[in-house]
Amino acid sequence: MIDYIWLIPAFPLLGFFINGLFGPRFKERHVGRVAVGAIGMSFIAAIALFFEILSLPAPERVITRTIYTWIQTGNFEASISFLLDPLSMVMVFVVTGVGLLIHIYSIGYMHGDRGFARYFAFLNLFTFAMLILVLADNFLLLFVGWEGVGLCSYLLIGFWYEDVNNANAGKKAFIVNRIGDFGFLLGMFLIFAHFGSLHFNTVFGQLATAQLSSALATVIALLLFVGATGKSAQIPLFVWLPDAMAGPTPVSALIHAATMVTAGVYMLARCHAIFLQAPVAMHVVAIIGLATAFLAATIALVHTDIKKVLAYSTISQLGYMFLACGVGAFGAGIFHLTTHAYFKALLFLSAGSVMHALHNETDMTKMGGLKNQLPITYRVFLAGAMALAGVPFLSGFFSKDEILWKTVNNIDFHGFELWLVGVVVAGMTAFYTFRLIFMTFHGYSRVAEEKAQHIHESPTVMTGPLVVLAFLSIIGGWIGIPHYFNQFDHFLEPVFSQYVISEHFEGSFTYELFTITVSIIIAFWGIGLAYLFYVAKPSMPLNLSLRLKRTYNFLYHKWYVDELYDFMIVRPIAFFSDVLLWRWVDIKFIDGTINTVAALMQRLSEVSRRAQSGMVQNYALSLVIGVVLLIGYFLFK
Repeated sequence: MIDYIWLIPAFPLLGFFINGLFGPRFKERHVGRVAVGAIGMSFIAAIALFFEILSLPAPERVITRTIYTWIQTGNFEASISFLLDPLSMVMVFVVTGVGLLIHIYSIGYMHGDRGFARYFAFLNLFTFAMLILVLADNFLLLFVGWEGVGLCSYLLIGFWYEDVNNANAGKKAFIVNRIGDFGFLLGMFLIFAHFGSLHFNTVFGQLATAQLSSALATVIALLLFVGATGKSAQIPLFVWLPDAMAGPTPVSALIHAATMVTAGVYMLARCHAIFLQAPVAMHVVAIIGLATAFLAATIALVHTDIKKVLAYSTISQLGYMFLACGVGAFGAGIFHLTTHAYFKALLFLSAGSVMHALHNETDMTKMGGLKNQLPITYRVFLAGAMALAGVPFLSGFFSKDEILWKTVNNIDFHGFELWLVGVVVAGMTAFYTFRLIFMTFHGYSRVAEEKAQHIHESPTVMTGPLVVLAFLSIIGGWIGIPHYFNQFDHFLEPVFSQYVISEHFEGSFTYELFTITVSIIIAFWGIGLAYLFYVAKPSMPLNLSLRLKRTYNFLYHKWYVDELYDFMIVRPIAFFSDVLLWRWVDIKFIDGTINTVAALMQRLSEVSRRAQSGMVQNYALSLVIGVVLLIGYFLFK
């Protein structure tokens, strides 16, 4: 099977072509079967490759297969070639496994939509692009997948493009990501200029034997990080992700759990050899990640749109992953990426189930009391919420606490302050997560009467994937139990062991137990506070928001970041484009020049056209005058 790595991305690409070309002629069930079958075949191929890799000795679990030479000119060469190692294997499982469940769920969620075939064609293309990104063995092919997921996010966020807000959200995601991609491109150029290649094996092989200059390593790492902040929605390029909720809810689940936003974290982990030679860049990554986690968590505390609360939660959790990469715990970052894929896909799809029951209502202030009417959705939603909040022994507990422990014990970074902020963010996470649970499912019903009469549980095709994801959210973290039982770190060891040494972290078991205990107390404190505010004394949030009105408005308006960008960037560009480029350069200079030439030609034509009157006698008179003038000229010469 090793020689057939290409089948993993090939199946979704085939599904895209079939549904894209012929889907509108198919019935819905046939479109769904093609799309789900394509991802299912990729998942099966991934399982087969996993067992084949597992049968190899650990040092030999890094396999490259070249399909063909793509570009070869001078000293530059780039191939369509795939790299399969433990890191890409984990990502392939996340993309195909979680993506398969989202595809199945989508059959029920998108039933009856007139763009059904187009939706599944784009969904398959999205999966294909992400698989190209994680399987690429060189920066150029990775960038093809990188741009591919950007394109697909634009197509799917603005899927219902008839609504101008949806179309604008798609454009916002596309444009913001282009800013990050510019930095990524510059980083690629510097890598090629210095190493003479874009292939991972060549670049990282040279790094294993020779040190980069500190300045060059820092510049390259920071440029790559700029690209990651765009894809993974970190400060300052995080503003596109909340607006991306305009697309269908399964798209939100796919973007947040299995594709788009995980690309930046994966790229940092893949390029860990570069980042480890740039301590300044590592510090920037950790600080930006933690700052993003804090900022997004504070916004999630007050928002009432169920999907946007989850969106800000994703931004915050991605901040944890960047924190892990910044302190050198790349394996912990990928571990949290994996568990996050389970419970965040579950939470988004569960939110979609609530919306399905309430005719696309997303405002939590218009919900409440749904616990008994949506029993399956409630139970799976609760499982995902507990995992996100860090309740002990669920998946999020193991991965989040590993990041926090490795942060506080990083011997090169003095991580206690970072750990302290991370714990505060964990408390806020538990609070806003259970605020969402209590506002949606507990208390009295605030559902509009016309919607309350039609509340119903989602069909099996939607609840089935939710149950599977709930199961993974509960048990998915046990593979990463710290120390000797951490099979996840052990599996990733061939990727990181050459550059990341175990002595990078130190700390006694007692100290680790203390930090875990603090995290558990903080998590239950957040849950208890949410219960007090939204179940025991539901009048407290309103009273508190009135007493702290300025703070509440500041958080509700998302720290006014969008308004700041609008004032500092969007409006000046619009003014510059309107006044200078359009009114002066375009209208006065370009159009004015062309119009002046046209007017001059028109006047010359008006004069010269008098010579062509159409009267024969005038032409004869002209001939006679000409003859007389010629005779006179020769006579008097």
